[in-house]
Amino acid sequence: MNKIYNPDKEEWAELLKRPTQTFGDIEEIVKEVFRDIELNGDNAVQKYTNRFDKVKVENTLVSEEEIKEAVDLVSNDLKRAIILAKNNIKKFHGSQISQSKKIETSEGVICWQEKRAIQKVGLYIPGGTAPLFSTILMLAIPAKIAGCQKVILCSPPNNEGKIHPAILYAANLCGIKEIYKIGGIQAIAAMTFGTTKVPKAYKIFGPGNQFVTVAKQVAQQHGVAIDMPAGPSELLVVTDDSANASFVASDLLSQAEHGKDSQVILISTSKKMMEKVEKEIILQLEELPRKEIAWVAISNSKMIYCKSDQQAIDIINEYAPEHFIICSKNEDFYIQNIQNVGSVFIGDYTPESAGDYASGTNHTLPTNAYARNYNGVNLDSFLRSVTFQKISKKGIQNIGPAIELMAEAEGLQAHKNAVSLRLKSIDNEI
Repeated sequence: MNKIYNPDKEEWAELLKRPTQTFGDIEEIVKEVFRDIELNGDNAVQKYTNRFDKVKVENTLVSEEEIKEAVDLVSNDLKRAIILAKNNIKKFHGSQISQSKKIETSEGVICWQEKRAIQKVGLYIPGGTAPLFSTILMLAIPAKIAGCQKVILCSPPNNEGKIHPAILYAANLCGIKEIYKIGGIQAIAAMTFGTTKVPKAYKIFGPGNQFVTVAKQVAQQHGVAIDMPAGPSELLVVTDDSANASFVASDLLSQAEHGKDSQVILISTSKKMMEKVEKEIILQLEELPRKEIAWVAISNSKMIYCKSDQQAIDIINEYAPEHFIICSKNEDFYIQNIQNVGSVFIGDYTPESAGDYASGTNHTLPTNAYARNYNGVNLDSFLRSVTFQKISKKGIQNIGPAIELMAEAEGLQAHKNAVSLRLKSIDNEI
């Protein structure tokens, strides 16, 4: 890892750049796929599956037989682990259900807000070198709690034209029946426009590589909402001399093994801790099956020494990490002052892996500094807030004159008339 000591503020922007392509680098590729699928539907989807995934898939919809086969292939131990995670995620997201409350803003004027589920949602589940069946739990569970009427799932096929059994098991466990063997840009485009085979979604959820991230952003240009720009994974750990170097190294490597474009950063107020962590990374890296992937990510990552906790938190808020682990005696300082972050993990025994799988919080989080203005997926991500109001005769008499004056001042006579007619009607009754 590259070491930087006490960097000047002017250096931060360059220092904290992500090792990813920019939107402009791949926008045209994505838009070309979108245009083709909008015009040619399922034929274009199949064409890009052949091109990008190197496999021909005749029937993209997963059959009931395939699901049953997948359920049988998943070990009982893994099933029990997935069920444990499902229960914790359900508890945490179920606790986010809010109750509507009516407010009388003026006498006779009642206002309230109610939540309504997004009717049709699409879930994107990455496959490839790491089939993220855990992401199904993170997205399908809150979708079901929210009451979404249609939940579809797309995931890329392997070289045999199949989806990983654990993905199908988790989807079936969560009650998802419409599962499509489609990945990448073509999956996002299919859910954006709808095809003969794939239903259109009103909102698309799920992480992915840089191409999926840009595809989701392009989907917004066609009237489809997205959860957030969630691209390559990233992790920042802050330490002092009290941290456990072995634990810290394992956390950094846990994110580095996601992909070559992942980024991990260590910020420390202890130079000795930086040296210890670096040695641990070298030792642990040798034992990883995904050593080559993790090594590339680690080589693009950094260790930054800061002279104080204040300098450290300022850099952290500037970076806006997806995941943030606090291993410091001054954990309260970081808890109170962190602003721009996806999810926070506190103390030596809270690995980021816990949030990825089974603690209950959601692991679908904003990356690439979008934590400055996006939050991670939660129950409200699958809901819309709808406001209601009911005004009595007394109520319109109370606020009507103010509405008339404001409408007239804005030059909107019809707005004023809508109130004036009602007030005159009430006056005529007296």
